[in-house]
Amino acid sequence: MSRSDDDQTPEQVGDETGRIEDELAGLIAEAQSETGTEEPGAAQERDELRALAQQVQADFENYRKRVLRDQADAQQRATQGLVEQLLPVIDALELSLASLDAVDGKIRKGFELVYAELLGVLERAGLQRVDTEGQPFDPHLHEAVLHEEGDGDPVVIETMRTGYRLKDKVLRPAMVRVGRAGSPRSNADPAD
Repeated sequence: MSRSDDDQTPEQVGDETGRIEDELAGLIAEAQSETGTEEPGAAQERDELRALAQQVQADFENYRKRVLRDQADAQQRATQGLVEQLLPVIDALELSLASLDAVDGKIRKGFELVYAELLGVLERAGLQRVDTEGQPFDPHLHEAVLHEEGDGDPVVIETMRTGYRLKDKVLRPAMVRVGRAGSPRSNADPAD
């Protein structure tokens, strides 16, 4: 197959597969229609044609599956690239909302609506927040930027930047402060 075959849509691949299957079925039917007056070697030729038809059909089915898989992978990469570019926008909206305490309620409500709509769109595309506060520290999901000494297992006590996953793949780990489960500070309210 030529390199341009990779650019075909699944429908084009299906049409091409159907056309070739029809041609091969005709060849097989023609070979089978020959009666007992077959020439010497005709049965062997018929069996070879049948095997060739089955091989071509299997090759086209594998090709169709590969094209569909490649298209799904390309779509996933495009989605991931767009979501990664939008993460700083989400961060900016979160910072804006945090600084709008004393501002007019209508402005705050507008920011909240934009923020919620953007998150809703991205969540429908597969974006998920990484669980943080009170969770055991997981270096695959959390990036510890502050650490408090103590006894016990490390747990997240404060989130400094939200982390995100896209369909179970970590796009950005959460930036967190980590304490120990038995330390007095980790049990206290972070606002104290």
